[in-house]
Amino acid sequence: MNSLIDIWDSVLDSLGDGLTATSRSTWFGDCTPVELVNNRMVVHTPTDFKRDIIQSRYAPRLEAALRDLFSEDIKLLVLSGDELESYLTETRTDDTLPEVAGFTFDNFIVGPSNKYAHAAALAVAENLGRVYNPLFIYGNSGLGKTHLLLAIGQSIHTRQPSARIVYVKGDDFTNELVHAIQTGTAEDFRAKYRSADLLLMDDIQFIAGKTQTQEEFFHTFNTLYEDNKQIVVTSDRPPLEMNKLEDRIRTRLEWGLMADVQPPDLETRMAITRNKAAQLGMILPNDVVEYIGENITSNIRQLEGVVKKLTAYRDLLNDEITVASAKRAIKDVIRVGSYVPTADIIISETARYYGLTDEAIRGQSRQKNTATARQVAMYLCRTLTNMALTDIGRCFEDRNHATVLSSIRKIEDLMKISPDMAATVRDINSNISARG
Repeated sequence: MNSLIDIWDSVLDSLGDGLTATSRSTWFGDCTPVELVNNRMVVHTPTDFKRDIIQSRYAPRLEAALRDLFSEDIKLLVLSGDELESYLTETRTDDTLPEVAGFTFDNFIVGPSNKYAHAAALAVAENLGRVYNPLFIYGNSGLGKTHLLLAIGQSIHTRQPSARIVYVKGDDFTNELVHAIQTGTAEDFRAKYRSADLLLMDDIQFIAGKTQTQEEFFHTFNTLYEDNKQIVVTSDRPPLEMNKLEDRIRTRLEWGLMADVQPPDLETRMAITRNKAAQLGMILPNDVVEYIGENITSNIRQLEGVVKKLTAYRDLLNDEITVASAKRAIKDVIRVGSYVPTADIIISETARYYGLTDEAIRGQSRQKNTATARQVAMYLCRTLTNMALTDIGRCFEDRNHATVLSSIRKIEDLMKISPDMAATVRDINSNISARG
């Protein structure tokens, strides 16, 4: 089934002789579908008189047609005149905001590395659409960007329950758009995002290089911005460093305020560790907190992982929490040495960057874009892993040693003479690192 309008037309058509052309024009000519959600279809008609006629004469047959169409009971709600505005005000929720337990401003530990971004996020939450629009928060993975993003959403939902809040990740925005195009529901997709009072987009770097996705985001941005609706986005890098981001989007993201989040200093790391432990009902000894803070320096998620591991030791093994157990927890949580991605991850991120499938990169296609992506993936497999050339070849349908070596050298040569290729490799490398 396609758009909401198509569904409504199909329901009316299914009444057949039970609804003459004259009756359809008289009672349903200016009746429009509003939404189909939670086993209820909502439609709107201009007058109370028409609402009463539709409800009394046609509702049972329309609901029967909906049941035939969806194989389940769907109730019909007919609204008239100003009832629609009241309905939307009462039912608007942040149903697209994910579970945000703990992701509030109260639970965000502020330090020198994130003080600016925190202050900007708080200002946006207190002055929705009136200051710092858009707000662009950037920094490496695991430093609290998503926490601030969701804290804004949580704060707005508490203060303005009727506000429509839409949260989406950059790659999910692309996936939703593809689905909407395939199912003929592009208008519903646009309505979802362009009717938002607050749009929160996480990891916007993943839309770079995707032409149609950027087109949709560009028009969504313009619609919201012109209506003084708030836009907040996060990324692992500033707009200037997103090689395949269209200039018109880059400049718009730079219209508002850009705030970076840096790795926390020791005092902040220790405060975060204590806070995470307190949330889990545990008070850590000072020497344990200090040891964790000194040994996990760049990723807040890893701090949380160690604290959860210590909680498990206490609850499951009845262990006393000591520096020795902290050492064991850190060893369990953090990989020895630097993050080493798998060939599958490298191929997947390269494919996503070039807008291809993993199978296309592994395969035999000689189309220029696919062949280049394959060579980049081989180069990254060589530079980011300890794989031998023959092992890399096996990941690409058993290509031989010479082919892999030739591909790697070609990318190395291109990076020396082409800033675009160097930036492409850097972007993909950054996306791979974000998965560590």
